[in-house]
Amino acid sequence: MTADVKTTRGFDEARLKEELSSLKKEQFNLRFQQATGQLEKSSRIREVRRAIARVQTVLREKSPKVKV
Repeated sequence: MTADVKTTRGFDEARLKEELSSLKKEQFNLRFQQATGQLEKSSRIREVRRAIARVQTVLREKSPKVKV
């Protein structure tokens, strides 16, 4: 998993947003499959959820800091 974070940090902001969009679509499809009883690999939901969190974290790291 550490390698995933390292590769994710290497992406630019546009690529990260594209990846996030793709992961959210996959998450929706997996949830739909689960609801209809067609999901074969339920662990994939957890993997996708964590990948989304990873991408969002890297996006926050790359965004300019806001002073509060």
